[in-house]
Amino acid sequence: MCGRYTLHSTARRIANAFKLAIDPTFFMPRYNIAPSQPILAVRQRDGRREAAMLRWGLVPSWADDPAIGNRMINAKAETVADKPAFREAFNARRCLIPADGFYEWAKIDARHKQPMLIRRRDGEPMALAGLWERWVSDGEDALETCVIITTEPNAVMRPIHDRMPAIIETADVDDWLDPATPRATLERLLMPLADDRLEAHPVSTRVNSPAFDDAACIEIESAGDNDRGLFGS
Repeated sequence: MCGRYTLHSTARRIANAFKLAIDPTFFMPRYNIAPSQPILAVRQRDGRREAAMLRWGLVPSWADDPAIGNRMINAKAETVADKPAFREAFNARRCLIPADGFYEWAKIDARHKQPMLIRRRDGEPMALAGLWERWVSDGEDALETCVIITTEPNAVMRPIHDRMPAIIETADVDDWLDPATPRATLERLLMPLADDRLEAHPVSTRVNSPAFDDAACIEIESAGDNDRGLFGS
């Protein structure tokens, strides 16, 4: 799964990477983004690409209670096109979630897990595959939400977790956002990223709590900093 990530690039860098027009104050650097929070997404509407702040946790348009979004933070690539909660959004409302890295917890032993920061080797922002929805109920403001799609792990992720976010390559961004892209093409884009594109590093257990959201969360630990010594930088 993907339940925590970081986006600390400047708005200008994100604007350049995703071909957007973003006010520099549109979003602030974040180091420990968690479900249910508003997050930056890139989507296409009426043929134009735009940035939007969406709540992480997808609420289908047909839902009776928006609380369902608390359970809808990830969607599996293998079933996202057919599962009722995601099918309509997969067909018409795909988006990208910019990220500088994501966290996953590697099992050390029966009692301990080591938080790991996974990021691109070249340091560029990632484009996580996502879907978005708009939920409207009488007497309430419209709620726009999103979900991150996960896929099978590549060689970097396999020792850490059995899932990873589906990461869209720069050359494929237009196809992912285009509502007319055929399903077969979309499914190909949700394959695991090439093994040599990612790196994983141990970080502080500070990221275990969403209450901590500062640059200390992404500081890489050396083997000496990790008292179990199982992961090096």
